[in-house]
Amino acid sequence: METKIIVRADDLGYSDAVNVGIDRTVRHGLINNVGVMVNMPTTVSGLEMIKDTDVCLGLHTVICAGRPLTDARLIPSMTNSDGTFRSSTDYRRASTDFVDLDEVVLEIEAQYQRFVTLVGRKPDYFEGHAVVSANFVKGLAIVAERHQLNFLRFALGPDSPSVLFKDNRLHVFMESMGANYDPYRTLKRAARAHYDEGYAMMICHPGYLDHYLLTHSSLTTPRTQEVAMLTDPQMRHWLSQHQVTLMKYSEL
Repeated sequence: METKIIVRADDLGYSDAVNVGIDRTVRHGLINNVGVMVNMPTTVSGLEMIKDTDVCLGLHTVICAGRPLTDARLIPSMTNSDGTFRSSTDYRRASTDFVDLDEVVLEIEAQYQRFVTLVGRKPDYFEGHAVVSANFVKGLAIVAERHQLNFLRFALGPDSPSVLFKDNRLHVFMESMGANYDPYRTLKRAARAHYDEGYAMMICHPGYLDHYLLTHSSLTTPRTQEVAMLTDPQMRHWLSQHQVTLMKYSEL
């Protein structure tokens, strides 16, 4: 019996080393969906690396890394005194949602417009990076409705975290921040999962390590593990043996 799953790579543009890792997983591995961080210094070079591939490109909206595209003085709830975004640690430690809805809509809109400028079209999918904030999610929904975007909307699932996308429920597998992470095991679990409604979706963050990443991200070694797994010919063979098909968001 054929199983269909989505496997995606987040964070194109985060750093040069992340871009190299994602490029390898696209050209020599299993990745056919890539989330783009449009506000980062290496976004353009990352897009250049994969420009002649047929991957599905999403807008991976950012409010906790790099600098905003909006004037930082207009969005003070999300920025530091030096004009950079507040860190994901600030969001995790906060007891209340400090994100101002009007401010975050400004920045999300700016990132959407930058994506269209860089890629030449709307994103194939639209979602947010790393932050749990009710107002961030509301802002994403507002911009998605404004431009009729394919929004991955959080949903409560009976047996796993999930999102809704084009009337499909996608059951989320993302375990890279856990102890003793084994991406082979995670992908095989996702591939073996069967749901009465929807599909499994594994969210990966493949990449190599450089100084910028090591000084700005808490997710390091698991990125390299995911590059190794996603480019391992034995993993592709295992998926073929078990009749697992990798889908793009654009195919849903």
